[in-house]
Amino acid sequence: MFWTPSFVLLWLLSSLAHVVSYDLIHDYSGTSFYDGWDFYGNYDNLTLGDVIWLNKDDAFSQGLAYVNTAGNAILKVDNMHDVQYLQKRNSIRITTQAAYAVGSLWITDIAHIPFGCSVWPAFWTKGPTWPDNGEIDIMEAINLMDHNQMALHTTPGCVHTTPPNQMGTSAEVDCSQPSGCVVAETAPNSFGPGFAAAGGGVFATQFDVSGIYIWFWSRPNIPPSITQASSTSPMDVSQWGPPSASYPSTSCDITKFFSPQNLVFDITLCGIWAGLPVEYLPMCGGSGPTSLCYNDNVVGPGDRYNDAFFEIKYVRAYTTGGIVPTPTAAAIAVPRPSSTSSSTITSRPVGTALTPSPLFFPGNAGTRTSTSEAAWCLWFFVPLGTIFGYLW
Repeated sequence: MFWTPSFVLLWLLSSLAHVVSYDLIHDYSGTSFYDGWDFYGNYDNLTLGDVIWLNKDDAFSQGLAYVNTAGNAILKVDNMHDVQYLQKRNSIRITTQAAYAVGSLWITDIAHIPFGCSVWPAFWTKGPTWPDNGEIDIMEAINLMDHNQMALHTTPGCVHTTPPNQMGTSAEVDCSQPSGCVVAETAPNSFGPGFAAAGGGVFATQFDVSGIYIWFWSRPNIPPSITQASSTSPMDVSQWGPPSASYPSTSCDITKFFSPQNLVFDITLCGIWAGLPVEYLPMCGGSGPTSLCYNDNVVGPGDRYNDAFFEIKYVRAYTTGGIVPTPTAAAIAVPRPSSTSSSTITSRPVGTALTPSPLFFPGNAGTRTSTSEAAWCLWFFVPLGTIFGYLW
């Protein structure tokens, strides 16, 4: 049979809905979880937080990074020692050695996320230079917030136009603004005590030519394709339903604004978001006599940071050479549990003056960057023109 160009086109388009599988390329879990991660080993010179991010040897020797008896990775803030005035508290930041290109899928199952006054945890991605190579904030919140926030950070030209199948609440639409283009999670138990009480949950991010899509499921609502997956099996995304945050490439050319991305976990304290009076005081102003984030939290005994830890079951990275459909009309109709949270967008104004603290080292508060590190922390359609040009 002679395959005309029009027949090839129809055949390819009819096949799109059936290519929904991603192949596993890296599983970070169990006793080998920390293989393939780099520890930062410096003070927080990116967000001006009141922490020292330890190197690998110190992190393990001080008990701030380890694998517990359940086989889950623990990353924590020091809750065992007193901190004197003018000192910082020890914490952890790790980055994958591997960078994952467009066409990737990342899934992480987390049992516990750090929370509490002054606490600022994040799971995010970065390119080699910020903001030129983009940033994806998958999980990020501060203090006593009750919901997660997601965001993209880019150079000017990337805009968030909210599609009808996005479940989260959009705020700033210009991804080059200091806050990034932010989406607040509306599903319950995405952060704080609620997340922990529910047994945690799963975050998934699709990094695709057609856009960037982020899902969250609390423990009872995780899709079977994830709960039944092994550390070697492929991943089917066809039954996931609509994402929490949807950043379609129609208003942000993903291949232009994002290079291959490294995955990052970190926990900082206070700094240029959690420590801003406008953010800190409404939630935590009564937590100490001075109403200052550093003075009333970082200084003194460590037991106030007993909840400031990640417990991570796994992080899995997948890739596909195929074409994955965006959520369908049927998926859009999938109900989502109602939220008990108002999911108010909390902005992160960069460059806003902070109450002076002797712990803030010199740096540029207008960006979250160093010479090679990124900042603010997070393939539906393979370009068909190339395929058709070849087959034509």
